[in-house]
Amino acid sequence: MRKVVLITGASSGVGLALCRRLLEEDDALHLCLACRNMSKAEAVRTSLLASHPAAEVSIVQVDVSSLPSVFQATKELKQRFQRLDYVYLNAGIMPNPQLNIKALFRGLFSRKVIHMFSTAEGLLTQNDKITPDGLQEVFETNVFGHFILIQELESLLCHSESPSQLIWTSSRNAKKSNFSFEDVQHSKGQEPYSSSKYAIDLLSVALNRHFNHQGLYSSVVCPGTMLTNLTYGILPPFVWMLIMPIIWLLRFFANAFTLTPHNGTEALVWLFHQKPESLNPLVKYLSATTGFGSNYVTSKKMDLDEDTAEKFYQKLLKLEKEIRVTIQKTNNQN
Repeated sequence: MRKVVLITGASSGVGLALCRRLLEEDDALHLCLACRNMSKAEAVRTSLLASHPAAEVSIVQVDVSSLPSVFQATKELKQRFQRLDYVYLNAGIMPNPQLNIKALFRGLFSRKVIHMFSTAEGLLTQNDKITPDGLQEVFETNVFGHFILIQELESLLCHSESPSQLIWTSSRNAKKSNFSFEDVQHSKGQEPYSSSKYAIDLLSVALNRHFNHQGLYSSVVCPGTMLTNLTYGILPPFVWMLIMPIIWLLRFFANAFTLTPHNGTEALVWLFHQKPESLNPLVKYLSATTGFGSNYVTSKKMDLDEDTAEKFYQKLLKLEKEIRVTIQKTNNQN
């Protein structure tokens, strides 16, 4: 039986590169592309099948920033599949990123210059907005939409005789200082992206605590600093080209500059081959690239603990319950 791999955000960037690399590893897979834009998804499907005709590639439409879209997608997936072996929770946004010029120049003349460029810590702010579901867009897209996806697909994921894996695209930019339990959606801050990635780390740890005994395991990955549509939103492409020589030089001092989506998928592909039971749930797996362009995987213990993760998980369950009650009331009124 073919293993089934579901990938959100599969039509571009890391998601697209991951599709290509997984089929290079095993063209007997069934890839299910979970995408918002169906025309892009169809083009990707056609391209993948042209290069890997032995594979199966299907599409499900889902916008993780819209709960009705998530509910509809999970309904379709439960009709199509009996189980999911891997779910790559990769879709994410960083809306309207603004570069903090003062922080940039302060960092350039400090001992933390390499760390600053590796993590973008303190460099980026974003302008968030409210979705039609009444949630902060970054939080819903990067965290809560995926959480609901998992909740709805539990029956396809929990099979103790054969484990399933959740693999989240997190970030080195996931900072505890940008996350607050009093404001888990980061509605009052200016770094919702960093907050959402820290929330992902917390959620992954809690999911392991609750579902490992049912055969479901969760890991988090950072693909490194890459040139994608997301990073091109920070600076124009021509600026990136101007600073590229500096970035290439920094690669000899910091392994986070993977630069391409292909390189960035190194840790995601590595996890595909691991026995999930052997992985440390408190560790983040990092894609890394040497100054000479060789890719490898490293790891780093996350700045969190299981009790904190559990507290966040309970907050998400409470929010889910409130939203389901609201949806039920709306349905009854209609």
